[in-house]
Amino acid sequence: MSSPHKEILRMMESFVSYAALCCVTLIIGWLVHWVYKWVHPPCKGTLPPGSMGFPIIGETLQLFKPSHSIGIPSYYQQRLERYGPLFKTSLAGQPLVVSLDPEVDHFIFQQEGKLFRSWYPEAANNIFGKNSVTKFNATVHKFVRSFASKLFGVENLKEVLIRDLEDAMRQSLAAWAAKQSIEVKDGVADMIFDLVAKKTISMEPAESRELRKNFEAFFQGMLCFPIYFPGTLFYKCMKGRRNVHRILAAVLKQRLSTPGKKQGDLVDALVEELRSEKPLIDENFAVDALAGILFGSFVTTSAVLTLGFKFLTDNPKVVETLKEEHEIILKKREDKNSGFTWEEYKSLTFTTQVMNEINRIGNIAPGIFRKTLTDVQVNGYTIPAGWLVMISPMAVHLNANIFEDPLKFNPWRWSTQDEAKQIEQKRNFMPFGGGIRLCLGADFSKLFISLFLHVLVTKYRWIEIKGGEVLRVAEMVIPQGYHIQLVPTS
Repeated sequence: MSSPHKEILRMMESFVSYAALCCVTLIIGWLVHWVYKWVHPPCKGTLPPGSMGFPIIGETLQLFKPSHSIGIPSYYQQRLERYGPLFKTSLAGQPLVVSLDPEVDHFIFQQEGKLFRSWYPEAANNIFGKNSVTKFNATVHKFVRSFASKLFGVENLKEVLIRDLEDAMRQSLAAWAAKQSIEVKDGVADMIFDLVAKKTISMEPAESRELRKNFEAFFQGMLCFPIYFPGTLFYKCMKGRRNVHRILAAVLKQRLSTPGKKQGDLVDALVEELRSEKPLIDENFAVDALAGILFGSFVTTSAVLTLGFKFLTDNPKVVETLKEEHEIILKKREDKNSGFTWEEYKSLTFTTQVMNEINRIGNIAPGIFRKTLTDVQVNGYTIPAGWLVMISPMAVHLNANIFEDPLKFNPWRWSTQDEAKQIEQKRNFMPFGGGIRLCLGADFSKLFISLFLHVLVTKYRWIEIKGGEVLRVAEMVIPQGYHIQLVPTS
């Protein structure tokens, strides 16, 4: 090869090398800039202290590391000691601020609709219907509460549901007693879902139990990475969502085609609204609303009662005191065959204390989420607009300054004669959220648990068979389930 050609080749090689070096430099520069922005998110003030963790992953893996202690997990404890009760982090790819501070929690609840709005992590929004969440304004919220109150409202609970619940429980517990073993959470979930599916969409148990299977991964998926790929938790959740949406959309479509045929369920109210002159919702929102009610009806209550069984098994004195309270109710009845009444329910004192204590220690909801509508100033820090804020009920419920000896299951703490302490405990008790977004099913859940305990302690005893090991992530979980044998006492 001639010398000029060699020179040209060397120049071309030098140019390619230079271009490659420039590209690599630009990529490295972009990555460094991106990582810097991740570690130091833009803010017009001072962000709360904390670490954003690794890019994209954030501190998600640390958060979900299970703890064998029922106390506050190390993830929260370490950050509480290092940063204080308000800190920034990133979970499942989203920046957010975590509040372990009771006063900040109250501020957030009070500013609902002004500085904050109800919101969920990205995965949860996709699972429960992202478009429906973004359309959830004050007017729609009012409609949804009115719609849900037809089933979960106090009047319907008092006049109709209390009798239906008792009948369903007595039948279900009798079926449990005919078996050698029952897994509590599944058993309670079937019991609730069968009833709510009947009242909501007029679906019989054989169909409703198949529908319920599609909801099983929803709760675990609320804080997962929204990665839609076979084998991931998010993929399983979205597959379940598609099945739920298909089934409920078919029910709604069929009912819209025959509007004169009333079933006496919640779908009647949706059909009426959708066929009105200016409907507040569309069909997709209606389906998402039905899915949300069906999911919310059983997922937390079944978990609460599973933990309740475990706590009661480990505290026989509590069981005896419960039994005494409910036997007094039976003795006072003029008609021994009459059912549980609303007045009896409202008279329960110790049962309410037991229920409060199960909810306090269990903390079934891992967090309560809000989204900032503007830059928010809190305790000298700025939470940027659009950020998520996660309130941790667990951190408040296990706070020794509020609840003495917080890891002890002690229902009697709720009957303290110290008025100031009683007020403080009630003010910082948030199993159903707070502010105007209080859980729609709170009254239903309280009645269900109280009635369940009434039937349980007056008719049965139980024997622990297997499972029952308790772990804590944020909420308490029983990963291997809790199997018992139910034995009639009379």
